[in-house]
Amino acid sequence: MEEKQVMVVGIDDSDFSLYALEWTLDHLVGPTTDDSIFKLVLVYAKPSVLSAAGLLAGPGIHRVADVLPIVDSDLKRTTTKIVEYAKELCIKKSVKDPIVEVVDGDPRNVLCDAVEKHHASILVVGSHGYGPIKRAVLGSVSDYCAHNAHCSVMIVKKPKTKQ
Repeated sequence: MEEKQVMVVGIDDSDFSLYALEWTLDHLVGPTTDDSIFKLVLVYAKPSVLSAAGLLAGPGIHRVADVLPIVDSDLKRTTTKIVEYAKELCIKKSVKDPIVEVVDGDPRNVLCDAVEKHHASILVVGSHGYGPIKRAVLGSVSDYCAHNAHCSVMIVKKPKTKQ
């Protein structure tokens, strides 16, 4: 029996990421059967406590230190919520036993490292749909991965809602 190819899917707390996961489960993975070609690896890049606290606390070392336990608790809660939701979505779509990894760090590096670690054939990421200015200022995880991951990269865009 030949080994299954690996598909890494980046997940975060955005609707874009969750849409990309659901789309992938519906169109590329489907129920796990003997003829499924992919082993699914879900990767969540957890922000560091210091980077998150630094954004919230503003200037002043003493303020950051006061906020650290609160931020850490919130990050843990958010991580648990995202991972549990992703697992439930897999179960709902009859995809059993996805590998789920939570790694501290910048999503760009975490996802590219996961591709290398698992020898992935494809990386799936959602797109926030930033325009060129926001993308230049904030950076784009999908753009970075498309240029730096050593596998095929599929960027799943959430359709715009009609108003």
